[in-house]
Amino acid sequence: MNDIAKLTILILLVSTVCYGQNPYTYSQPKTLEDGWKTNHIKSQGIDSTLIYKFFNQIQGVQHKLHSVLLIKNNQLCLEEYFKDHNANEPHDLRSTSKSIRSILLGIAIDKGFIDNINDPINKYLKNPIPKKNLDVRKEKITIKHLLTMSSGLDCDDWDKKSKGQEDRVYKKKDWLQYTLDLPMVNTPGKESRYCSMGVILMTEIISQSSGMSIMEFADEYLFKSLGIDNVKWGHTSDKEVIASGKRLYMTSRDMAKIGQLILKKGEWNGEQLVSKNWIEESTTPKTKITGIDYCYLWWNIPFTINEQKVISKTATGNGGQYILIIPEMDVIAVFTGGAYNSQEDKLAFAIMKDIILPSIKKEKNKG
Repeated sequence: MNDIAKLTILILLVSTVCYGQNPYTYSQPKTLEDGWKTNHIKSQGIDSTLIYKFFNQIQGVQHKLHSVLLIKNNQLCLEEYFKDHNANEPHDLRSTSKSIRSILLGIAIDKGFIDNINDPINKYLKNPIPKKNLDVRKEKITIKHLLTMSSGLDCDDWDKKSKGQEDRVYKKKDWLQYTLDLPMVNTPGKESRYCSMGVILMTEIISQSSGMSIMEFADEYLFKSLGIDNVKWGHTSDKEVIASGKRLYMTSRDMAKIGQLILKKGEWNGEQLVSKNWIEESTTPKTKITGIDYCYLWWNIPFTINEQKVISKTATGNGGQYILIIPEMDVIAVFTGGAYNSQEDKLAFAIMKDIILPSIKKEKNKG
């Protein structure tokens, strides 16, 4: 967090020497036919001083934020877009899609398509099957290992030398076959390494077990109930991408619905879309990646406010795509951005730490 804090301080210092900017004017988010209640930021007991100051100052700074949304007590009370971005624009979620896939897996279990995450993946993944680097340890890879990035395969997105590094795999013709044919470098469950291809294998398991593409599955069992219809699946690769390998493109408001679903433990407008048990289990730490608590494709990010630690259940994506849920404060924050492959994509955490959370009075979660 130190580098992030320095980045925020730098932005604020730079902005103090910028003149000629129109002062920031807050507007209560518009009420649209999308299921969100809106309210004025002050109605939620939020001290808007720091928030107003930040948005006033950041107008004079070059930044790569695309949107910032804040939901308190199930009410959208802050919604800002930058440059030409707007509320109707589906944004490339990058790895934030992984956390949504975790929800979809929970639904697949609820519906009986998948029996148990401790089942070996070859129980469900019938095609393809490993053909190279055959190893008895591959038969022990479970769905849980894919969820915790601990399959043991040579797959590490953050190591350019790894054979399963995502940019390498994107150049291959058959992503699934190539991934299953990777050599084993660890016993399954021993060590977690950030592996996007493992999540694609998991997604294919949902698809093959349900007999539906991931797009069809998500629409039928999640998006339809959430009122999410302005959504698409795609990829930045120039090659044809299999359905299970595509990422989600979703509006910031709809990202916030995903956050609300997590906050309310799988419930949306009185309907239990995914079991409470799965939400609790999938957002509870299971391992660590780069020293940070990792769950089932969700992160647990700590923040310290007035010497008290709060935990954000967080979905993250390259470029600055974030859904941050803090249950004990009944808070959801959504960020989108264009700071791809840059440390500037961590700016959202600094905004949370230095601007948003200090402005919100901590209260007991209302459930």
